[in-house]
Amino acid sequence: MEKQISQAVIARLPRYFRYLGDLKDKGVERISSQELSSLMKVTASQIRQDFNNFGGFGQQGYGYNVEYLYGEISKILGLTEKHHLIIIGAGNLGQAIANYMNFEKRGFIFKGIFDANPALHGKQIRDMVIQPMDNMESFIKENDIDIAVLTIPKTGAVEVANRLVKNNIKAIWNFAHVDLNVPKDIQVENVHLSESLMKLSYKLTKEQ
Repeated sequence: MEKQISQAVIARLPRYFRYLGDLKDKGVERISSQELSSLMKVTASQIRQDFNNFGGFGQQGYGYNVEYLYGEISKILGLTEKHHLIIIGAGNLGQAIANYMNFEKRGFIFKGIFDANPALHGKQIRDMVIQPMDNMESFIKENDIDIAVLTIPKTGAVEVANRLVKNNIKAIWNFAHVDLNVPKDIQVENVHLSESLMKLSYKLTKEQ
């Protein structure tokens, strides 16, 4: 039976990956949990516990080999495989995501962008042409799309999500300000920007 990894541990993995990538780029070959702790402001025991969920990776008295650990976390995060994405919503946010080059370095390949507004159809974003929503289903099948990015108003998000599910999309990166009711085997990552800003506002208020 596969070990259940807590969401808190999974949430920390991308941060480990980012810090290890920076260390690797600087030519650092090995690092102890204590040194990583002082960099990341996470306790050394928490780091060791997190890594022990996946087999440990370290050696007593040596610490962690940075390149090896970076590679192993990359595998755990599924970054050794390529993922094909489409963006639904070609407004400012959708265009900003499409233009962010770092995603492709991590294996996230944007294949298409769609919008309901006819005035946007035919406009080019990087190497993609904005297409009408009617083209979405056939495009998903023809281009082996597994992730959809929703950057549309909440009014249309539920209907579009249902269409995506019917067309075998495996995951949705949801920027629409609505919770999606999709089958359990569909992975959804919600990014509610206004909620994030409200958290910041709360912290500011408490500091005063």
